[in-house]
Amino acid sequence: MQTRPVRKARSSRFWLRSLTFRVVAFSSVWAILTLVVIFTLITTLYRQASERGFDSLLSAHLFNLIGSVGISEAGALTGSPDLGDLRFSEPNSGWYWSVEPASQGVSGYLHSASLTQRIPSPSVTDVPFNSSFQRNYRTTGLNGEVVDVFESEFVLDVKNRAARFRVMGNESELEEEIGSFQRRLLTYLSLFGGGMIAINAIAILLGLQPLRRVRNALAMVREGTAQRLDGRFPAEIEPLARETNALIENNRRIVERSRTQVGNLAHSLKTPLAVMLNEGRALGGAKGQLIADQAASMQQQVEHYLQRARVAAQRDSVVFRTPVTPLLERMVRVMRKLNPDVEVSLALPAHDIVFAGEREDLEEMLGNLLENAMKWASGKVAVSARLLAAGEGDMGRFEIGIEDDGPGIPQDKAREAMQRGRRLDETKPGTGLGLAIVAELINEYGGELALGRSSLGGLKAAVRLRSLE
Repeated sequence: MQTRPVRKARSSRFWLRSLTFRVVAFSSVWAILTLVVIFTLITTLYRQASERGFDSLLSAHLFNLIGSVGISEAGALTGSPDLGDLRFSEPNSGWYWSVEPASQGVSGYLHSASLTQRIPSPSVTDVPFNSSFQRNYRTTGLNGEVVDVFESEFVLDVKNRAARFRVMGNESELEEEIGSFQRRLLTYLSLFGGGMIAINAIAILLGLQPLRRVRNALAMVREGTAQRLDGRFPAEIEPLARETNALIENNRRIVERSRTQVGNLAHSLKTPLAVMLNEGRALGGAKGQLIADQAASMQQQVEHYLQRARVAAQRDSVVFRTPVTPLLERMVRVMRKLNPDVEVSLALPAHDIVFAGEREDLEEMLGNLLENAMKWASGKVAVSARLLAAGEGDMGRFEIGIEDDGPGIPQDKAREAMQRGRRLDETKPGTGLGLAIVAELINEYGGELALGRSSLGGLKAAVRLRSLE
């Protein structure tokens, strides 16, 4: 029930740790912020320019209207203004002009064909004229549209008879035009931004390709198919490749030096121990037997600690790896042939597990445990392997379980059973060294050996070791 949340947490942590994700995310956020600023700046400048052009157009129409209207001797307004815009001829278009008396002695009312009824203007108190006898305000048009009004009072003759001139433009059309421009600009910038982010992501992925080459080269070294990182790398990656090759070479020298020392020690002790053993046997009697027994014990101890030294020297090496699945399959086949009366089952994971160590060491660990299970089983032995999940606190490790349906070991006797030379049942053949050797070898690899109760009713030996992913 907890596997799915754990996988989601691991996936989220992976993306947060990913250098590619960080760079692409940062560059994408920066690109989006830049495009938002550009969009805001362009639309603001476009609005300002459009509003200035709109006001300039209305102001030009106003002056054209003033120049086209006169007054007769009787005080009647005269003239047929033509402002050169067909919208002033279309009824209720939102574009209007009107001329009306502003002083005594003036009569008449002139207006555009588009103005089918009067539009009231605010009082001078609410919107006063400036020093040039002009004012500008917004009001509602005949169809509910917002109109911008430019208004001026102008003296028509020497008798100081004045008229009020008004030119009205449809500001709703201006807002629609600005909105249309914003939508087009947003579409173009979105396409440009999406393309820029995609190209940027591709460039980053291509730029990080050398790191993937380094990772693949390291995997080949770890698998044993290569001895060093080969190939040409960019100038930024080349120092890393050189240092990694130097580390691999140094590690190889340490392993070889340790093996050489182990071999020298074994060779130097082999002859003296053999002489002592032969002399003890030749001497005979109690003293001869004592010498032979002690020499054999020394020989066994030397072999044991030489093996521990070899494992310790190679444990941190990056070049040893052993696939677990084929090894288990082969060992189970052998056990089935040697023990036809015992039913041996094998359960393996979908993906192969790779042990971070030498094949001979893993064979020795599992061989001892399998032989022990076969010896004590009544009729069934179960072998299983699985990768341990992060939720089990053992991420990067695997477990091999070997179970039997024999008598098992009491929980309070499990630690005693792994002591060197200790045997809980003297009726079965053996030296009492098997579990102790397995436990020490597993410990040298930084693993764990746990003895518990099997679901089959007997003993379950669970081996936990480091895996290579």
